[in-house]
Amino acid sequence: MTAFQQTEDRREIVVNMGPHHPATHGVLRFIVYTDGEIMRKAVPDVGYLHRGLEKLAESQSYPGYMPFTDRINYLEAMFTNQAYSMAIEKLLGTEVPPRAEYLRVIACELNRIANHAITLGCITMDLGAFTPFVYLIRERETINDLIESLCGNRITHNYLRIGGVSFDVDEAWLKNLEKFLDHFEPIIDELESLIVGNEILIRRLADVAVITKSEAIAYGLVGPNLRASGLDWDLRRDVPYSAYPDFEFDVPVGSGRRGTVGDCNQRFVVRVEEMRQSCRILRQALAKLPEGDIKAKVPKMIKAPAGEAYESVEGARGEMGVYVISDGSKNPYRVKWRTSSFSAMSIIEHISPGLMIADLVAVIATLDVIAPETDR
Repeated sequence: MTAFQQTEDRREIVVNMGPHHPATHGVLRFIVYTDGEIMRKAVPDVGYLHRGLEKLAESQSYPGYMPFTDRINYLEAMFTNQAYSMAIEKLLGTEVPPRAEYLRVIACELNRIANHAITLGCITMDLGAFTPFVYLIRERETINDLIESLCGNRITHNYLRIGGVSFDVDEAWLKNLEKFLDHFEPIIDELESLIVGNEILIRRLADVAVITKSEAIAYGLVGPNLRASGLDWDLRRDVPYSAYPDFEFDVPVGSGRRGTVGDCNQRFVVRVEEMRQSCRILRQALAKLPEGDIKAKVPKMIKAPAGEAYESVEGARGEMGVYVISDGSKNPYRVKWRTSSFSAMSIIEHISPGLMIADLVAVIATLDVIAPETDR
């Protein structure tokens, strides 16, 4: 649909971007009000990918719902697994064995690197540079090989379980992970020299769609989008969970170098540095991986005591939280997800006025909006 609308002082054109536009990263529609190439506003229109994943929980057993959590966000399956597991463990009062917690951290940090690899590759591809995408998707495929050998699945991993994880690791797998880290850490340095400092990329991203710290907080942004705006906040450090208190790592925050704090370029750069910190965590986890069980003893038929629990993890896009209500039966009474893309989507209309249509592509890509977790 394209329509002309007469306003008091000018004619403007209303254009659909999506729901099948390659740069919207899923079945997602933006209603763009433009004056030539300049946007007056871009309004997200969600709902094209709604699958009823929250309602489905009410007809599933507690363990039976675990595979559905992978579909909340197919790029962050380990994190959705973990958030849901932690909520049920809180209801049950279950303590996860230390080895299982370490394996969860290893799985999630690998997932974080894989997610950022495809995100950074997509950003460059959306802006016209295809080669970095191919290089980064190659690294993601190597991680998928590791994860497939760990749990059998490459995308919807379904590795975590209530009380722990489904499979243990052997020495050969740990050696392969170490080899990957030896290979990948120099790749991050290469990425910085070849892409982060690229003049064309900087011109497309620097000073574009600046989100101030106060705006980021007001709109509920989380993760790299929040930290790129200058707020030093990370659930792994500030609300410690799992085995993260055992590890040392830095939290990358937007610095304003090559642009402005809170712009598209800072959202790109923060994710690059997060991959380096994930490698740092993985090396520590390899060095300190404890022996022991990989899963706590839980009943085959789980009936959580009546009550409610909210648990969240620091996913690749920020806080991934789940709220579970139990009525004492074998099925959850209610499951509600808190995802980062929904709040990231909400700020687009606010920051879009005055940007060019081409800048909307950069905004969507660097906010790392993904349709499945928006609609659920």
